[in-house]
Amino acid sequence: MHACQDSAGSNPQTNMRPLQMVDTKTQYLKIKQEVDAAVISVMESSQFIGGKVLNDFAIHLAEYNGSKHVIPCANGTDALQIAMMALGLKAGDEVITPSFTYIATVEVAALLGIKPIFVEVDKQTFCLDPKAVEQAITPKTKAIIPVHLYGQAANMEAIMDIANRHQLFVIEDNAQAIGNDYTFSNGTIKKTGSIGHIGCTSFYPSKNLGAFGDGGAIFTDDDALADQLRMIASHGQSKRYYHDVVGCNSRLDALQAAILDIKLTHLDEYIVARRKAADFYDKAFSGHAKIEVPFRDNNNKHVFHQYTLIINDANRDELSQFLTEQGVPNMIYYPVPAHRQKMFDAFGGSDFNLPTTDWLTERVISLPIHTELDEEQQQFICNKVLSFLE
Repeated sequence: MHACQDSAGSNPQTNMRPLQMVDTKTQYLKIKQEVDAAVISVMESSQFIGGKVLNDFAIHLAEYNGSKHVIPCANGTDALQIAMMALGLKAGDEVITPSFTYIATVEVAALLGIKPIFVEVDKQTFCLDPKAVEQAITPKTKAIIPVHLYGQAANMEAIMDIANRHQLFVIEDNAQAIGNDYTFSNGTIKKTGSIGHIGCTSFYPSKNLGAFGDGGAIFTDDDALADQLRMIASHGQSKRYYHDVVGCNSRLDALQAAILDIKLTHLDEYIVARRKAADFYDKAFSGHAKIEVPFRDNNNKHVFHQYTLIINDANRDELSQFLTEQGVPNMIYYPVPAHRQKMFDAFGGSDFNLPTTDWLTERVISLPIHTELDEEQQQFICNKVLSFLE
């Protein structure tokens, strides 16, 4: 019998709080007084765009992440697009990226006419394989876009070494890993998102640092690049009504900034809660022949935006259906990798041979993990997973 399977196989859900993939409401209720006061303050000021609240949040986030500059924007997808525009990437250029990622990572490249070169991920970390990155470099390659998937950091030391040797830019997609501490071989510790030339993140409500709507931010230590990022995010303006470059309109509004500024002070405790939940799952599933628990890399501290299992010698899709029928939320991120999406047919997506990526997309499943998950809920979830796999 496994660690969290009860002998009678009883359903303890009767008095249990309803299961959710992410419980943003309960999280809000715990900080309701702080958040409500911050929102009311913005409403009373009537300064909804820009202003002190937004600037204060940008400063606080930069301090937290160890970055010199933070440029807030409308969402994480915009952050990636603005980053590519600021680096001068143009149609015909190539960027190296994983296919095993949310579509936003590569969608913006295609939107700008940039060709995504899809490469393999490491089977343990789900993040870019540096060896595959190096093999994919051509004279047209301009940038590498590592994705810190599910809260795990990519091998940034190796990726930065490759980028420096080949004079390439690095844009970190840090939408799922804000707060992850990455340790280099010399002992230096940096937050993910502060290592590459530009870091991008999302404040989508389900993220570890989530807004009450859309939002995003861009990180950089380069003063000139920061100026360029700010201009592009604001219609290409160097000052009001003076437009130096082609830009876009991508703003984080003050209400979201006020909420995020409050939640930023709780981010580390949120990460601790997620790691505690991950530890519970790890203990429950450890040693099971059909389950691979998330890899814990010694050089970075997984922040568990998702808790994602690899299912072996069992039908993952049938497990997902069973869990849904049993009232256990679950998700498959991502069932169709980017290179197999129709949108990339014009970029030769189907030409890429990525067996590890294909293997993972057939086997991964994510279980509920969030700051409000309790042991009773987790025990119920574990019972159901294990009962299916026995």
